[in-house]
Amino acid sequence: MRNGKVIGLVAVLAACGFLPSATAADADAATAEEAVNNVRAAARFLHDKGSAGYAEFNNKDGKWVWKDSYVFVYDCRRNRMMAHPLRPDLVGQPIMQITDNSGKFIFRELCKVGSEPRGGWVEYAWQKPGAGKLSRKLSYALAADMSFTTGIQVSAGIYDEKLSVPELGKALEKMFDPAKYPAL
Repeated sequence: MRNGKVIGLVAVLAACGFLPSATAADADAATAEEAVNNVRAAARFLHDKGSAGYAEFNNKDGKWVWKDSYVFVYDCRRNRMMAHPLRPDLVGQPIMQITDNSGKFIFRELCKVGSEPRGGWVEYAWQKPGAGKLSRKLSYALAADMSFTTGIQVSAGIYDEKLSVPELGKALEKMFDPAKYPAL
């Protein structure tokens, strides 16, 4: 039943123009809805497992990596990457000084929007897995409610040249509207 509601949500978002039309080339590209759903699931997972769950997010072949996307975990309060499946060199390292090529402080922005009640989206340049070059990335950030810890956030992104942060924000509002999608 839950899968049917998610499929219905995707159809509604596509019909409203919040999703690009799907083509064969898009089959390996993560969608905004997948990113949001995986981030929300990751936040619930960390709520249940606590810091013992970080290791699961470092597995490049694990459930938190799909298509061309992945979930990464960071600590905004302690300024540290806690888990990253494709960039193990970042784990344990400071993050607040990381910028993209335009000088945008990526994690300062992610921490800001991720602290909002429903999270939020940030646009920046990042290397797409397997592409070998920088691409436009839009990442969804959300705080993870963990016992005895504050500042932990989870994010996942999509690589898209057309969607805008305001469009994704409108889609996010619809996804969190219990009157329209009570099971989500």
